[in-house]
Amino acid sequence: MPDSPTFVISSAVVTAMPDRVEAVRDRLAEMPDIEVTAAEGIKLVIVLEGRTRNTVGGRLSEIATLDGVISANMVFEHVEEGTS
Repeated sequence: MPDSPTFVISSAVVTAMPDRVEAVRDRLAEMPDIEVTAAEGIKLVIVLEGRTRNTVGGRLSEIATLDGVISANMVFEHVEEGTS
């Protein structure tokens, strides 16, 4: 039986080095299925979307390794299970 389609939406807070905030923000804006929804000081709030938790989790792990990123922490995750 094939997997039911899913849709995952998560939010996260990304903390950047003070002198790299704009570069991190620009890089995040280039990444697929990611939106920077708020920024204050060194904190950026992002929304991530994907078809699986692994996709979204992998993207968050990738963000955590970007040059200038101090941390990337998931705050919320919602999974919509489809029916086939």
